Amino acid sequence: MTINLKGELIDLSQPKIMGILNLTPDSFYDGGQFNSIDQALKQTEKMLREGVFIIDLGACSTKPGAKEISEEEEQQRLYPVLEKLLENFPEIYFSIDTYRASVAKGCLSRGAAMINDISGGQFDSLMMETVGSFNAPYVLMHIAGTPENMQKNPEYKNVVQEILHYFSERIQQAYQKGINDVIIDPGFGFGKTMEHNYELLKNLELFHSLELPLLVGVSRKSMIYKKLGVSPDGALNGTSALNSIALLKGAHILRVHDVKEAKECSVLLQALQ
Repeated sequence: MTINLKGELIDLSQPKIMGILNLTPDSFYDGGQFNSIDQALKQTEKMLREGVFIIDLGACSTKPGAKEISEEEEQQRLYPVLEKLLENFPEIYFSIDTYRASVAKGCLSRGAAMINDISGGQFDSLMMETVGSFNAPYVLMHIAGTPENMQKNPEYKNVVQEILHYFSERIQQAYQKGINDVIIDPGFGFGKTMEHNYELLKNLELFHSLELPLLVGVSRKSMIYKKLGVSPDGALNGTSALNSIALLKGAHILRVHDVKEAKECSVLLQALQ
C-alpha cells in the first residue's frame, strides 16, 4: 500500500509515525507548549531524532467542548510556523490538521504535504476539491457532531457498521473531487463513548475491507486516561499498549504525541513478523 507525498511514492508496508505538533494554547495534553516558532523548531528536531515520518501541525483545538476560532486566527498561528519549519527542515513532510479549505490551500501552497481533516469534508464543502487540486493525500476522519458538542451523548446502533458506511460514501466523494490518496481515520474520541472507542479498536481489522491506509490516533486520549484513572500526563504507558494493539490489527500510521515510544512499539512488533 502506497501514498504519493509531494511526488514521492511512500510504501506503507512498514508502519509510519505521525508526530503531533499543536500550535494551540488549549489542546487537551500539550496546549501552549509549542505555539512559538522556537518551541516548534525544538520539538520538530526532537521528533526527527526519535524517528518521526510526518509531522501534523494543528492550530485549532478540536478537543471535546472546544470553541471554534476564526479562520484568520488559525492562519496567523499556522503560517509563520509552517514557513519557518519548511525553511529549516525542507526534507520533512508536514501534514496540516484543519477542516477549513482556505487554511488547507494556504498551507499546501506554502509546501505542506498532506491535509488531515477531522470532519471528512463535512465542515467545509470546498475542502475535498481544494485538496484534490493540489494532488495531496487526505486523511478522512469520522466525527459525529462538532468538537463543541460531539461528546454530548453520542449514539449508534452498530458503531463499526455505521462508520464503515460513512467511509464508503465519503471516500467516493473524495475521489470525485480529484483526491487520489485517501487515508481513513475512525476518529477515536470524536463523537464516541468509551465503549464505542473500544468496540472500534476491537474490530479495527474490519476497516481493511476499504483497501485504504489506516491511521489510528489514540494518543493520551480519555479512552486511556479515564479508564486507568490517571491524567493525560500519566497515559503514556496505556497509549503504548493501545498503539501496539492497533499495529497488530494492521494500522499503517500512528498519530502520537510521543514519537520515541511509538517508534519502539513499531520496531518490536515488526521483529515479531
